[in-house]
Amino acid sequence: MGLFFPQDEKRFTGVRSLGFARYREVLEGSWKALFAVGFLSLLLFIPFAGGMVYAVLSKSALIAILAGVAGGAIAGPGLGCLYDLILRRLRNDSSDWWTSWKKAFRQNLVISILTGIVQCVFMGLVVFSGALMLWGATPPSLGTIAILLVGSIVLAAVLTVWWPQAVLFSQKLGIRLKNTLFFILFHPGRVFGGAVLQVVYWLILFLFLPWTAFIVPILGDWYIIFLAVFFIYRPLNKDFKVEEQIREAFPDNLPEEEYIP
Repeated sequence: MGLFFPQDEKRFTGVRSLGFARYREVLEGSWKALFAVGFLSLLLFIPFAGGMVYAVLSKSALIAILAGVAGGAIAGPGLGCLYDLILRRLRNDSSDWWTSWKKAFRQNLVISILTGIVQCVFMGLVVFSGALMLWGATPPSLGTIAILLVGSIVLAAVLTVWWPQAVLFSQKLGIRLKNTLFFILFHPGRVFGGAVLQVVYWLILFLFLPWTAFIVPILGDWYIIFLAVFFIYRPLNKDFKVEEQIREAFPDNLPEEEYIP
């Protein structure tokens, strides 16, 4: 049975579906693997979360930054493995999730640590600022809230495009950043649509704690990241020739009959 739908065996025909049908197809076949890797990713985020709780309670921005650096170095490899598995399943690579996790962990360790540090430092400052505004004596202005929200959306948009490149290609940082900016420029609807969903998702979880705490072990970060990457995968594959390069390098990795119309 699928995660949200009754499994339809007729859907697995070897020809890739589009839109919502493709969304169903991937989730029905991969939600258990995505859940497992997502849960491992959550476990690696515990040090960052603990550091941020202490930073907010002590009202120390320095501790928030340190939590971002140390926690990001731990959480980054888990996030890299999650993005790797999502991309594998979107191109119908049905490799065992544990084997894929170990392989991705080794191959992407350095870039995942660096990206995790940058992501968690920015996330930490956003969470720290938001917590102080929420529990501060003086209500924040609408302009301050808008800046925080827009900054969060832009960060989510950049990371949504950056992470797939980090786990797929060996590139110089400047080239990866240029590719990220141009991809966002040419596909703003898909990228920012996924970014807004991510920000809204985490904002709801944060604002309605502890009532939303039960959602975290179930959907964690895997589902919302899957949605964001799902939105951009077709143009990502087309622009960066992802599957074409993988077929050339590993002819047996992807079935020949699969295609995206």
